[in-house]
Amino acid sequence: MLDEAQVTRSLAARNIMPDAKQRDAIAALVAMFSSAFGTTVGRVGSQQYQGVYCHGMPGRGKSLVVDTVFELANCRKRRLHFHEFLREMNRRLVSEPRGDDRLGSVSKQWLHGIELLCFDEFHVHDIADAFLMGRFLDTAIKLGTHIMLTSNYAPDGLLSDPEFHERFAPTIQQIKRHFHVIHFDGARDYRFGGETHETPRFFSPLDASTSNALRQVFLRHESSGALEPAKVSAAGRPLAARGVGAAVLWADFDNLCVASRSHLDYLDLAERWHGLIVDNVQTEWLTKSHTLQRFVWLVDIFYDRKRALFIASDQPIQTALRGLEGAHDLSRTRSRLAEMQSRAYRSTLDNAMDASHPGR
Repeated sequence: MLDEAQVTRSLAARNIMPDAKQRDAIAALVAMFSSAFGTTVGRVGSQQYQGVYCHGMPGRGKSLVVDTVFELANCRKRRLHFHEFLREMNRRLVSEPRGDDRLGSVSKQWLHGIELLCFDEFHVHDIADAFLMGRFLDTAIKLGTHIMLTSNYAPDGLLSDPEFHERFAPTIQQIKRHFHVIHFDGARDYRFGGETHETPRFFSPLDASTSNALRQVFLRHESSGALEPAKVSAAGRPLAARGVGAAVLWADFDNLCVASRSHLDYLDLAERWHGLIVDNVQTEWLTKSHTLQRFVWLVDIFYDRKRALFIASDQPIQTALRGLEGAHDLSRTRSRLAEMQSRAYRSTLDNAMDASHPGR
């Protein structure tokens, strides 16, 4: 049976001592797990609940705690990023026969056999996603599926657009009624201040030295890769690349984020390559809201899949992102980029390199 001491020991093995809010979340998650699969009941006071909703600013340890509990949970479970969930649901809806409640039917099919569900970076920014998510959560609650959510938004902050917010209010009330809501309100972003990785991952300015460094990155992982212009497909759309290997893709920023693309493109790329070199970032492009939002999606998806990102820009990318507006969740992007260039970030590309060079 899962207990708080087991979770704390797992964190301690990674030299992590949970703070007060993290301990609150551990207690709530363990209580929920026990109510679902044990003999005790998950409660807040006298209130039973079947989910835990952890929210707060980036880097406060929400995903760390939730992922640790999820790894230890011995049940039929699934964890996925919200973008991936939306892609799966929309694919199923396309092939679902017409009926009175297609969304409810697809939700039941999707949830079949899942006892514990974990959504990382839960958000609702547009009315189409709100409608889908509202019906899905209704179905999950009725089926008794236990759910763990992390989010940068308090429940009342979901779908903040005043034109549509009231239409999502019933789902917000469902969340408040059935989930233990925990606010991670620490002042420190734990992703900043870590020790920088021994091999640089972000480069500036855009000069001959940076070009040579990117070439070395590619050849380090792709001794037989094709370091020549080529075209690949991203979610069915062509993408011009500078180099294509088995593990690493090298492409220019304008083809990746200035061109019209969606999160589906980045999901496809992250599923096929362990690392992505994003070259020739002219940071003035980031002042355009659509371009900035695409960059946010790209970072989110590659971070969630623990892929490696190498970025070459005309000025340091973190500097360029400070003070920008026009995209959702930009503070999370800066936080994740800080971790992705640290020693603490272990990518699947690193794992693949170790596997091919044992003992190095």
